Parts: sequence; structure tokens; C-alpha cells
Amino acid sequence: MINLNNKVFITVENSTHGDTNNQTFFHYLQKGNKVSAKYFGGPIKTGFLSGIIDSNGELNMQYHHVNSKNELLTGVCHSQIQKMIDGKIRIIENWSWTSRTFAKGQSILEEVNDDDKANYLKIATGF
Repeated sequence: MINLNNKVFITVENSTHGDTNNQTFFHYLQKGNKVSAKYFGGPIKTGFLSGIIDSNGELNMQYHHVNSKNELLTGVCHSQIQKMIDGKIRIIENWSWTSRTFAKGQSILEEVNDDDKANYLKIATGF
């Protein structure tokens, strides 16, 4: 099983009805098969997700966030986790809103390099 603990990701692709973009960062934590993340940036003021990685290494989660329009939105997501050739991790998310339009879509997140991770963590912690 791929471990997502303390990994930082950025959205590299998103469907039309998605809220995240290439300025949205996700900081994942993992303990056993339990996963959580905080995300923000771009159109997202603040967001949280929690989920479980199953025995096939797929992530099932629920998420909620407040966007730049001050909308509180919720959704569910089933994700496949892949290791790329360069050793970084890619998450392919198939999501659906449980609020607003109830639309479905797909997002792709990719792990950032160490410099970008350090910068993100400075911003996230206010240092």
C-alpha cells in the first residue's frame, strides 16, 4: 500500500464542475488505513477530507470546503493511487457533489517536489 502520510499534492487537472485548480494544495496525513487532508488555495478558502484506503489501495473519502464565494460544499470521492515513473504519487479522483449541482467529475492530483512542499507547509502553518 502506498503511504500518503505528510505528502503534499496539487491539482493538475479537474472537470468543469470542480472547485480546485493548480493553486490548490492538499496536505495528507495517514495512520494505518485512515487518511485525512487539509486543502486550500486558489478558489478554496479551506477544505478537509477524511477517508479509508481499502485492501486494493483505493481511497474512499468524503470532503467539505468553503470556496471563494463563501459556499459550503460537500462531496464524496473514490480515488485510485498510482506511483509515477519519477517515484512521486498521483491520485486520480472520481468525485460527486452531495450539494450544489450534484455533478460528477474527475480530478488528478500529483505530489509536489520537496521545495514546493516546504513552501506549502510554511504557508499552511503561518511561519
